[in-house]
Amino acid sequence: MKRYLTGAAAVATITLLMTACSDPSVDTPDAPADAGSGTASDEWPEPTADLTGVELTIWAAQNSNTVPEAVVAQFEEATGASVEVVTIPDPYEQGIQTKVATGDTPDLAFWQPTASMLTALNAPTNLQSLDGAPWIEDLSPALQDITGILDGTRYAALITSPAVEGVYYNKQVFEANGIADLPADWESFIDTARTLDAAGQTPFFEMAGDRWATQWWVQVQLADAAKDGLWDRVNTGEEKFTDETILGAIETYKALVDEGLFNEDLATATFEDQGDALLNGEAAMVVQVNSFFSQLQAKADTAELDEKIGFFPISPEGNTGTFIPDQSNALVAFKTGDQQREAAARQLLAFWMGAAYPAFVEDRATISLEDSVESPDNVPQALLDIHASLEDSVGSMQALAVANPDLYIYLADMIQGSATPEQVARQTQDQFVQLARAQGVEGF
Repeated sequence: MKRYLTGAAAVATITLLMTACSDPSVDTPDAPADAGSGTASDEWPEPTADLTGVELTIWAAQNSNTVPEAVVAQFEEATGASVEVVTIPDPYEQGIQTKVATGDTPDLAFWQPTASMLTALNAPTNLQSLDGAPWIEDLSPALQDITGILDGTRYAALITSPAVEGVYYNKQVFEANGIADLPADWESFIDTARTLDAAGQTPFFEMAGDRWATQWWVQVQLADAAKDGLWDRVNTGEEKFTDETILGAIETYKALVDEGLFNEDLATATFEDQGDALLNGEAAMVVQVNSFFSQLQAKADTAELDEKIGFFPISPEGNTGTFIPDQSNALVAFKTGDQQREAAARQLLAFWMGAAYPAFVEDRATISLEDSVESPDNVPQALLDIHASLEDSVGSMQALAVANPDLYIYLADMIQGSATPEQVARQTQDQFVQLARAQGVEGF
């Protein structure tokens, strides 16, 4: 399920947040004395310090509300604290922002740890700094500063491997069609698709009926440009969605659709259809993120997935992945004005990523982010390959742009025949400017 706040909703909620911060008539929690930084390395409580009588609340989405169960139970037993996990209905991000804008905050919440979404939550005002967190040096070096940081301050704790945009493929389909080598760049990727198409095999499956994954096809084409500072240029207005780089990626996507390399029902097909098609070999490849693999895990066990499904990152010049952390990957701690609860929230994070971390990855059958903690044996190989691609990956639009316009909606309109590539680029640029202005970004 899509977990990215739509641009239109973001404009409204960002405006609410900014108004709440500037309007003295809006009640907001009193900030602690050190509200500017929140914490320092020597202010982190011992993970198992006594918290008898302290009550904490964690906000979670419908797809992340079971993630903390085991850790919370261990923390309550070790400290005497009471922790309640509250499910916020979808659309999760919009609901959180609306609540925070009216002064309603939890102690902790699952949150997409990208700079744009931390900005949308007005992190400097609403979130505790996690600078000096005791577990950061335990993370694999490539993950220590990959996300969760805004303007040099750490606001989010990464707890699971960030999602990566890339290509899921059916190993058996590749083998049946004599494809022994994985594509090494965009040209060989498309050549592989054409080979499959010539053999009567559907190369790609798209789910434009559900719309949200259409953007991955454009974003993977931007990976090399992103490494060269594309999003920095977009963020300052130096480059636009209507310029050659991004518009060209949109045009390439449209050309592949027009060539007939996708499923015939791509305009109406759904996320569920996409998973079925790759598993049963109806299609050879899907461009997706980690939530797609979660769907596959609901349909097949690890042995079947290891037998059938593989993954490789793709970019124009090579195999650079595009990472896009989502709300299930990280937690943020709020400034509530209650210093005891704020400290307890930091303590829970330190406990989670410290003493409880080995049991957490085992319980969730998830990849370990810490070199000293091994990943469980039942993690599918494709997930291990996705995680391995992070070391050389680059941030997505969601990770590096100051705002996230509804590119996917406009692309779905294009696939359904109601927009041209030029119109998609123009609509996206116009909305990006609107969002940037709502956030007070200089230059817009």
